[in-house]
Amino acid sequence: MYAEDDGPLQTQATGETVMLYHLRWKHRDLDGVMALYHPDVRYSDFFQNRVMGLAQLRDYVQSSMPREPDEALEHSDRIRLDGNTAFIQYRITLRGGEGLVSFRASEAITVKDGLIWRVNEYASLVHEQPCGENTGSQRPAVSRLGLSVRQLSFMADNLQQYFQRQQPYLDPRLDLQRVAQECGYSRNQISYLLNQVLGQSFYRYVNQARLQHLLNALDSAMPAVRIDALAFAAGFNSLSAFYSCFRQHTGLSPKAYVRQMSLRARAQDSA
Repeated sequence: MYAEDDGPLQTQATGETVMLYHLRWKHRDLDGVMALYHPDVRYSDFFQNRVMGLAQLRDYVQSSMPREPDEALEHSDRIRLDGNTAFIQYRITLRGGEGLVSFRASEAITVKDGLIWRVNEYASLVHEQPCGENTGSQRPAVSRLGLSVRQLSFMADNLQQYFQRQQPYLDPRLDLQRVAQECGYSRNQISYLLNQVLGQSFYRYVNQARLQHLLNALDSAMPAVRIDALAFAAGFNSLSAFYSCFRQHTGLSPKAYVRQMSLRARAQDSA
């Protein structure tokens, strides 16, 4: 391993280099980031089980940079310095099938001759219950798909935006192949994101979107509109699937839910 004087001057120089590296990455300055890498840099992404040299880093960095000027990572702690090495911890939070899903990540960045010489990046996946209880972490076998933690977060955001804007779930014939194609990813990548990261099947993800659409429609529906009709309009092609999804999400049958809404509305009107 590379060793150098671990005095205050070395620590200060390390901090300046790493902060410059961080700011250039934040401002999407790809050439600026690449200029900070040592010719003999070795970047180890242990989440992907992948080691890269300078020749492989440009595409990797470009795919991990923020996509919006104001996008930022959620840092868990301040940058810690120890001689020629800086330690950074951060997390990326996604909406999962049950509660939240977070990637807890850390980087150890070693500086040599004023340039980034070694980067060791680690990440683990943590499923969190809504009440805040932790169900443990896991390290999915992501190396088969060649996706970094940042790329997975971009995929999740793209998928969410696609469902919100295009509302593909209204088509009862919607399938995984179509979603992958219209989002710009492969079928295996979307399947991995849903099953291994977000913790739910494709059809459960779709049906939850359909149910949310139906619940929103209920707020403005006329009393004469049957909830079964709203279910089919939201894309459900099976009443049994609709009833199962509804009860799982609300804890009530559709009839009991509508009755509860009616009682609540009457109480508000009489207040």
